Amino acid sequence: MLYDMTITDWIIDIALLLLVFRQMREERLTARTILLPLAVIGWAASSYLRHIPTDGNDVALAVVFAATGIAFGLFGGLLTRVRRAGGHVRVRATLGAAALWVVSMGFRLAFAVWSSHPSGAAHVARFSATHHITSGQAWVVALILMAFGEVVVRLGTIVVRARLLVARSRPAAPAVPAPRPDVYV
Repeated sequence: MLYDMTITDWIIDIALLLLVFRQMREERLTARTILLPLAVIGWAASSYLRHIPTDGNDVALAVVFAATGIAFGLFGGLLTRVRRAGGHVRVRATLGAAALWVVSMGFRLAFAVWSSHPSGAAHVARFSATHHITSGQAWVVALILMAFGEVVVRLGTIVVRARLLVARSRPAAPAVPAPRPDVYV
């Protein structure tokens, strides 16, 4: 077996899947809105990343999964509603953004469940041997980097969109008239 899921793993994965419902409520964009998901993903990385394997195609696997997470994060951030109301930036995940989150989180959970059973573990082992992936830790790293890429890029996209929205809604500075040559003596 590649990885035996603990009760803590189940609770974390299900909580992350359910997080989508919280994101569908409009909320004010605050430091907490940004830092809480980063703290969760930071905790997950520190809990699950023991070392980063670099043999065989382990790095390529991590890059492919991270790139997939980045793509999900970019589209999730672009599909999140960002607006100004009452002088504050407010955000809300749309149905499309929520669907992307459920698909990506669901994939990671399904992969963990599937690979923890003998038939799934055998498939992963054959795939790993065929494609020169050297350890189960390579899969853990790839899945964590996928989640990390998704969360960081989604939040970054939302923050950039919020800053652009604020910059566009600021009143323009008063224009300074150009000096008139006929006024000078």
